[in-house]
Amino acid sequence: MLRSVSGMELKGISAIVTGGASGIGAASVRLLAKGGAKVVIADLENQREKGEALAKEVGNAAFCPVDVTKTDDIISAVEMAKSMGPLRALVNSAGIGWAQRTVGKDGSYESAANLDAFKRVIAINLVGTFDAIRIAATAMSQTEPLEDGERGAIVNIASVAAFDGQIGQNAYSASKGGVVGLTLPVARDLAAIGVRVNTVAPGLIDTPIYGQGEGSEAFKAQLQKGVLFPQKLGKPEQLASMVLECITNSYMNAETIRVDGGIRMPPK
Repeated sequence: MLRSVSGMELKGISAIVTGGASGIGAASVRLLAKGGAKVVIADLENQREKGEALAKEVGNAAFCPVDVTKTDDIISAVEMAKSMGPLRALVNSAGIGWAQRTVGKDGSYESAANLDAFKRVIAINLVGTFDAIRIAATAMSQTEPLEDGERGAIVNIASVAAFDGQIGQNAYSASKGGVVGLTLPVARDLAAIGVRVNTVAPGLIDTPIYGQGEGSEAFKAQLQKGVLFPQKLGKPEQLASMVLECITNSYMNAETIRVDGGIRMPPK
């Protein structure tokens, strides 16, 4: 059984992981399931094959198609989780990246940053995160409190780009900075119902986002030179370990934790 010295047990609870079919989300699913939680893998319909394979792998999990820009999808995931056990954990791992310069090379208004793309990143990474929080926390408020009145824990996935955004990361950094910014006020708010809120800010993590093959490996080798120590990309499991600690450690609240090997991102 996985639990902290003093904290919430995972056995018998249900949990939701958005973006749970791959990367940090999938690693979080594996650790939650290993600890005895029943996990809803909430991800896009086009990730169904991966999500269902992961559910089969870990055993006590199920895939639910969720687009975090659609409230009804989030409600479906919450209802599925409630049918599996008391919902006590939410991991907000769904997100996308986008890179673009603010001003185009030719100086025309038309070549300025794509505003629709900016809005889409905000809609998924920030608004989607908050929507999942408000719906899941509403369900958590209806569960029986545990020792010390605790009902659940929420962990958001941000990024070091929230603090060290690079050139071109305008939308991504703004969205992740927003997630960091909402952590404390939402934690203060949800304290009334016994729900904790924390955020984990990953650095450079070795996920499928970098692609595969020789070119990909060369690119990652270049990236990891900026990591203080150990000088390599992090593993999804290392992030998931911190996510799990934020869930099970009942004295962990209202904090954003960088898990990045000490990197401070340069401008480009």
